[in-house]
Amino acid sequence: MQHAFQDDYAAQFSHCYGCGYGNAHGLQLKSYWDGEDTVARFTPNAHYSGGVPHHVYGGLMASLLDCHGTASAYAAYRRAMPESEQEAAPRFVTAQLNIRFRQPAPMGAELTVRAKNFRLEGRKVWLDLSLSANGAVCAEAQMLAVLWQSETFAKVCNVDAVRRDSTAESADISYR
Repeated sequence: MQHAFQDDYAAQFSHCYGCGYGNAHGLQLKSYWDGEDTVARFTPNAHYSGGVPHHVYGGLMASLLDCHGTASAYAAYRRAMPESEQEAAPRFVTAQLNIRFRQPAPMGAELTVRAKNFRLEGRKVWLDLSLSANGAVCAEAQMLAVLWQSETFAKVCNVDAVRRDSTAESADISYR
């Protein structure tokens, strides 16, 4: 089995509802390389129903595009960097996500999320995303993801340091 991008995330970043392995109530989305593109798959249960019976609500579709997009930005960034310059699992955040919903996604069908056309410039990664069901494109998106720097995290979260060797069960952030 392939190694999912999200499995590289440090424990203090594993709480994401969409893709965090540390969130038992989340979607647990997993993203992988598929040639030059990336792919993730998710089959929604009935409790993800939208306003239209038997169809997925748009917020779930947006969440899947968002989480797969930032994980794919991380993977593209890592793939482009020489190994000697790679830090341990840098996180990317969404700076922009423009979604065009093309048709409803049916409930119970496997949803396939793809990312392609990675364009890197410094800390920024642009990419194109799609979400399909039964071979039909249900949504398309363009994303700008930005590398989340640990100094910024410390300032915004009012912490002194983030330890990379922490586990989800331990105290992994030193608060001011």
